[in-house]
Amino acid sequence: MTVSHGSRARRLLTLLGIGAAVLPLSSCMGILNPEGPVAEAQRRILDNATWIMVVAVLIPVMFIVVFFSWWYRASNTKATYRPNWAYSGAVELVVWAIPVLIILFLGGITWIGSHELDPRRPLDDGREPLDVQVVSLDWKWLFIYPSLNVASVNELAMPVGQPVRFHITSATVMNAFQIPQLGSMIYAMNGMETQLNLMANNVGEYHGQSSHYSGDGFSDMYFKARAMSAGDFSDWIGRARETGEVLDTAAYEKLVRESKDVKPYTYQAVQSGLFNSIVLQTAPQAPGPQKGEPSVDVSPRSEG
Repeated sequence: MTVSHGSRARRLLTLLGIGAAVLPLSSCMGILNPEGPVAEAQRRILDNATWIMVVAVLIPVMFIVVFFSWWYRASNTKATYRPNWAYSGAVELVVWAIPVLIILFLGGITWIGSHELDPRRPLDDGREPLDVQVVSLDWKWLFIYPSLNVASVNELAMPVGQPVRFHITSATVMNAFQIPQLGSMIYAMNGMETQLNLMANNVGEYHGQSSHYSGDGFSDMYFKARAMSAGDFSDWIGRARETGEVLDTAAYEKLVRESKDVKPYTYQAVQSGLFNSIVLQTAPQAPGPQKGEPSVDVSPRSEG
């Protein structure tokens, strides 16, 4: 079956359209537009790895392709035709040495970067970090400020230029916490606490998200990470203390129920030790799906 030129052109235009649509989306994620020291370090690792591959692989391969095409052209009588050629020590040395060097370079920058960017490692900024307790819920994020005794849902406020030490857990299924423009992604797990240290260099609003599929409301499970000046952050804390209810056991029991596309709001106070009780699983448990629960007939257990 032959394909018409018009059909090929339409396919090409379709591919170009998809590429044009995806490119802005990738830039919106901010991975290549860092706004914090951790994200900047990760960007440098990515840049270094890219340049190593360009210099060690892309440029040599392009040169060899052009050189071989030119040297073994039909009109070149100096090119030797050797159909029975089988082995060359020099070729073997080059073929093995280049990949070994690439692995050593990439392994070296990965080894150094993985230790320097350990999520639990405090940022050496000389300032006391702000502790924020993060709880992954269905399908929203809870942020507790233990030293300030306030909390928020789907809105993370932080002072610009001050390290933030996140203590992260999940009240339901495993999830993943990520602010791409500020740095590392880390998992939130039920019954466990993980830690992450980040900092924002500039005032702004950054996209925070769940980067691990967790059910029906996953697509709307994002939050605003707002880096503010010290004065604006103090004002935000003041407004939070004046509005909303107290996040106690009863309020948490309502909060933990499934909900989608939740707009940001705050709690004016937080019950002491609530985060620890969530980690230790002594807080009210999430009820789980209220409809569409699987039947035992879907995957019956064999009788032993």
